[in-house]
Amino acid sequence: MDLIPYPVGPLNPKVQDLGYALLVFAAVFLFFRRVLPRMQRVLDARDEATGGTTEQAEAIRARAEEKRAEAEAELAEARHDAARIRQQAFEQGAADIAATRAEGQRERDALLTEGRARIEADFAAAEAELRMSVSELASNLASRVVGERISTPVKPNSGSA
Repeated sequence: MDLIPYPVGPLNPKVQDLGYALLVFAAVFLFFRRVLPRMQRVLDARDEATGGTTEQAEAIRARAEEKRAEAEAELAEARHDAARIRQQAFEQGAADIAATRAEGQRERDALLTEGRARIEADFAAAEAELRMSVSELASNLASRVVGERISTPVKPNSGSA
């Protein structure tokens, strides 16, 4: 039995086929009406779980980036401070070396001046002593050369050097 009493070709389905199709459609429709919302809830829960985890991971990553940026800033500041301290220590060391060198030069000059004065005083004393005993030394030397004892004439010191 045809749905339409006129021959329209393949567009004229049989009533039995339409009944079967309607039953199958109703069964599939009811199946998806019951199952599809459950599937959708499961998919939504999964998306929410993964989405929440992704959001948490992004938040953690953002905090980690902030902490890393702060640590890098502190490290850069510490490097700057270390360089400044090294420069100050270098300058202080150079100043200390210059001061120590200047003090050493002063001490050396003082010691040289004192030594020269002492040498000059010792030289003058030795020269005065030798001048006083030159005649005695000359007579001793002459006695050795001649082989006889020669006496030293005593002259009063006139004070001429």
